[in-house]
Amino acid sequence: MSNYIEPIEKLIRQFTKLPGVGSKTAQRYALTVLSMTEQEAKIFAEAIVEAKENVAVCSVCGNYTDSDPCHICQTRDNSVICVVQEAKDVIAIERLGEYRGVYHVLGGVLNPLKGVGRDDLRMAELFKRLTGDVKEVILATDTSTEGEATATYVARFVKQYGIKVTRLAQGISIGSELQYADEVTLSRAFSNRKEL
Repeated sequence: MSNYIEPIEKLIRQFTKLPGVGSKTAQRYALTVLSMTEQEAKIFAEAIVEAKENVAVCSVCGNYTDSDPCHICQTRDNSVICVVQEAKDVIAIERLGEYRGVYHVLGGVLNPLKGVGRDDLRMAELFKRLTGDVKEVILATDTSTEGEATATYVARFVKQYGIKVTRLAQGISIGSELQYADEVTLSRAFSNRKEL
């Protein structure tokens, strides 16, 4: 039996749907929302709805955007493409303020055990971009087994085009997620990437 009335339980259940949020954290979030003024709660709810309504996926790179193509695809050096797993990885690299090329978000990694193959990712879209001015593809997938397998697969295909393929240098722990790497480690890995 719950200690909370149904409206609070419902709010807690919604917060537990967020990644990394257990029941205690969800309870804390729900009680924080309840302590907000009505105006603050409306602004909070409106921000969620506005983000869902106005944020889309860039038709070129797959990053989150409110314009299409996104501002990165419109203004950056298209001769270098950094391939990442998720849009959150773009945010991690952008925090560095050093990379001036464009991105390609795969939307995950190859994982045969979970039934994720190349057709489930944005690989075809990446391979279509490998014409013209592309001089380098940087592979910035996670260092997990699946991330490494995906990087190897993409590298093998890209090399057929005669395009330089590099991988972020080690320094990011094996099995760790790119989004959790500190800026110094990520910056060093980016600067010391190696050709595959």
